[in-house]
Amino acid sequence: MRVAIAGAGLAGLSCAKYLSDMGHTPIVLERRDVLGGKVAAWKDADGDWYETGLHIFFGAYPNMLQLFGELGIEDRLQWKEHTMIFNQPEAPGTYSRFDFPDLPAPLNGVMAILRNNDMLTWPEKIQFGIGLIPAMVQGQKYVEEMDKYSFSEWLKLKNIPPRVEKEVFIAMSKALNFINPDEISATILLTALNRFLQEKNGSKMAFLDGSPTERLCQPIVDYITDRGGEVRLNAPIKEFLLNEDGAVRGFEVRGIEGKSDEVLTADIYVSAMPVDPLKVMLPQPWREMEYFQQLNGLEGVPVINVHLWFDCKLTDIDHLLFSRSPLLSVYADMSNTCREYANPDRSMLELVLAPAKDWISKTDEEIVTATLKELENLFPDRFCGNKPAKLLKYHVVKTPRSVYKATPGRQNYRPSQITPIPNFYLTGDYTMQRYLASMEGAVLSGKLTAQAIASRQSQN
Repeated sequence: MRVAIAGAGLAGLSCAKYLSDMGHTPIVLERRDVLGGKVAAWKDADGDWYETGLHIFFGAYPNMLQLFGELGIEDRLQWKEHTMIFNQPEAPGTYSRFDFPDLPAPLNGVMAILRNNDMLTWPEKIQFGIGLIPAMVQGQKYVEEMDKYSFSEWLKLKNIPPRVEKEVFIAMSKALNFINPDEISATILLTALNRFLQEKNGSKMAFLDGSPTERLCQPIVDYITDRGGEVRLNAPIKEFLLNEDGAVRGFEVRGIEGKSDEVLTADIYVSAMPVDPLKVMLPQPWREMEYFQQLNGLEGVPVINVHLWFDCKLTDIDHLLFSRSPLLSVYADMSNTCREYANPDRSMLELVLAPAKDWISKTDEEIVTATLKELENLFPDRFCGNKPAKLLKYHVVKTPRSVYKATPGRQNYRPSQITPIPNFYLTGDYTMQRYLASMEGAVLSGKLTAQAIASRQSQN
């Protein structure tokens, strides 16, 4: 079958990849001139890369790791030491670590928590551990049921001291969904904690050795095109065209640079758009359907990615860092963590600003000024004295609507990949799958959509 897919993010590309494996011919249409969607990256005039986000690959990403294996690019993942590193705001310039020993799960995670005495006291550790027992024993069923609570509410329910939230989970909440624990669904953090505790290398992290666009997305495109598929950039969908029975008869593609609009026809159609633009694109007849109405319960969260190039090294740490600052979420010195961005003499920090709702409308200059002020607290030795670090250049990437905002109750609004329209499917990390809004969720959703198409069509 010919399958038209709207969107060349990880969900759309993985869907096309798995359809190719099944012998179908995917045609992927991307409105922008760059692959990747929420993992897109660009090169500036100096040849330096800047990205939509700071993308971390976890050991608990089985579908993503399988995809790397199937593409033969596992060597592009640069695995780091099995640890989690937090800045200590009360002692600027210092760090606290959760080091995972080479033991089976969950012993390695328990030991990592017990051996860290900087951030949590023994009574806090014990109370937190007791609170996690239901999630570990009952698994995903319990985790999904906790979607009715925010993580802050769940902590109170389990009589876990407020300092546990302040010391550890504000940082983790902002890293996972760019919002604070009083907003985020308990399901999000409990899902991550369950994976980290139940899989030996679940919390082990890797960085890609270059830009996601070139080092991950392009190999998927090559795989698809080698098998007869097609990926077209600068091909925005103008309208979903319908037959009288409500099924899709074509994607109307807007002509750009003076070209005429065209109608692309296929046997099957897939939206791999983020949920916010999809809601705008829905044809009027579909908007009356309960299935599509549930999408109104999902909305993207704003996020800002900041890239700063300095004239000297700010840190030698080759890992992700949890800033624990009011403004910033996580950051990394990409000149240490990423082979293509490597520089032994200068730092390039990539930082995630979150929550971003109060900053998304501010100028790049205002955002950079505020970020530099935070960095003075994180690296006091580098921004004072006779020769303070000098900012050479910067890039700010704003995403007004990124992954869906995972507040309590959102699980009920996440749709299946199969729609009521017989020849139309959805894919994307917002669709229902166990890994929530993440790169792993996007890849898994693409795989599930491809499987759903194969299964449904074989029954017809």
